[in-house]
Amino acid sequence: QAAPLPEGGRRVRQVAFAGKVRRHVATGGGRMFRKLLGKDDDSLSMAEEAAITRLVAARRNLVAEGGRVNTKSEVGFNACSQFLDCVDAAAKALRLDPVPRSYRLAFTINYRALFPDEARNYRVDVLEASVEQYAVIWVNGDTFEFTAEAMRRAEALQRAWAELGALIDRHVPPPTLPQTARPTRSEWRNALVALDCSWASFEHKYIAELIAIEEQARRLVVQAIEHERAMQMLEAKHHDDAVLHSMPEYRQELGKLVGCIAHLNSVANFRRKGRDDLKVEVLFDAMATLRRCEVAQRSGECGVAALYEAAQTLARDVVESFLAIREYLREVERCLERIDPHLCNNLGLVARLVDWEESWEIGTRYVQHEALLACICDLVAEVRSVQRLVPALANMCEDCDVELFMVLPRIIWLRFLSQPMRYAGLVKMILPHRFKSLEEAADSSVVVCDSDLKELLDRFTVAKALLCETWACGADSKELRRPSSYRPLCDKEDAPVQAALDFLMRRAIIGPTCCQPKGETSRVLTGEAQAVVDDFVRELERWSMELQRHCPEDWNQCSAILVQCLSGPPTPKRAPGPFRV
Repeated sequence: QAAPLPEGGRRVRQVAFAGKVRRHVATGGGRMFRKLLGKDDDSLSMAEEAAITRLVAARRNLVAEGGRVNTKSEVGFNACSQFLDCVDAAAKALRLDPVPRSYRLAFTINYRALFPDEARNYRVDVLEASVEQYAVIWVNGDTFEFTAEAMRRAEALQRAWAELGALIDRHVPPPTLPQTARPTRSEWRNALVALDCSWASFEHKYIAELIAIEEQARRLVVQAIEHERAMQMLEAKHHDDAVLHSMPEYRQELGKLVGCIAHLNSVANFRRKGRDDLKVEVLFDAMATLRRCEVAQRSGECGVAALYEAAQTLARDVVESFLAIREYLREVERCLERIDPHLCNNLGLVARLVDWEESWEIGTRYVQHEALLACICDLVAEVRSVQRLVPALANMCEDCDVELFMVLPRIIWLRFLSQPMRYAGLVKMILPHRFKSLEEAADSSVVVCDSDLKELLDRFTVAKALLCETWACGADSKELRRPSSYRPLCDKEDAPVQAALDFLMRRAIIGPTCCQPKGETSRVLTGEAQAVVDDFVRELERWSMELQRHCPEDWNQCSAILVQCLSGPPTPKRAPGPFRV
């Protein structure tokens, strides 16, 4: 053990140590020593200064409007995103640990994809929410409120954001502001820590409340899934459709499911009307129609298949569109987290709702009204028969030619003029102003129409009478002779009347001006008859235009139904392919 130094030797060694300290500080290596002594000089290192310089430069690029950062435009959004990246980089350069964000573990899978770890991960949309501070948001037509605590945390984040901005202005003050002392290192650290704490606090509350709102918004789909699942369980117990549809429990679940679909349609179907008034009775009537069609077809009567073709097509469309939605609900149950809470953004759901509304709207108007359904069935069967009389019509239907949509209203008018009572309901639906109501009509067994339509009926009667007379005078005429393959639907009509109707039908398809070989018509119709028929055909064209233009929506629906029924079997609504939410 060394002997203690004398007092004089101790002072010499202290002086030498103090000299070394002064030299160490003078050479720039004193920061670590001063930290050791708890006396930090609070200046930035070169790396920290570079990070702060980038932060200041990024703030200059922010787009401001009305004293707020603009994040709505693409330029503003990108500038804000770059600034937030620089904030994160400055915090890392100053060796600041991020505030714990373990709350993100409770986020749903969609938000965990946006916030995969506990890194700061500053996002522009979170900042934007704190700026706007909307206490109420609208989702699927319903209002949802954020709590007062969420608004308080948003205000706290904005205060921290403003304090950081003031610190940046002190670092490089604008020319319009007086020069001030530059912020110290501790001030930068305090500002960035305060911002991170406020950011994490608001992010936690805001995202948690968003998740709760989204769960409520998806509740519409979840309720439909629950009713569909209840139907599946009943169907698994009772395999007989007749037994199922007679069970009150099953019919109740079916009605609830249709109600959920109608509600979904009203909030998600932006491509059509979004109707919520389509009831389960449409489905019941469609099923009953299909059963009647099956019974009639099994009877084996000649011509029954053609007569029921349209009814079967429209009723099957109603049922298939409903089954397609049921299949969608079964598929989407496996991936509920993929459903966008704004239901109109789910393309697969919207596509099925569009088809459902269109099919059920037609079902409500036609399938549920036997008179209109009978008109459509008769028209489809008539067009099938006329295709054999005029082969050009078959080509129009096959190619869905534009001319077909000029011919269809003429055919409808000729069917109405030849059988007014049978077709009055269909024509009145499209041209209601041409008919009197049942209260105004003295005799419900007679079609009561306005004077203009009555004049058209009279012209048709005169033209038909002249054609019948011509046929009776020359039954062997090529122009009025019916091909043997064409069998009219109305077998009770005599040959002259049917020949006259055939002739007018050909003229309606060919058009107002006769396109037959020159001189062909003149050998059959001469003088007064020729003039009367030509005048009637021209007048028929005027009424055809009115049928199309008075209410385009009703006419388009009617013509679309006819084309659909004439185009053969419908395409499956549940076609295989990748599932789309």
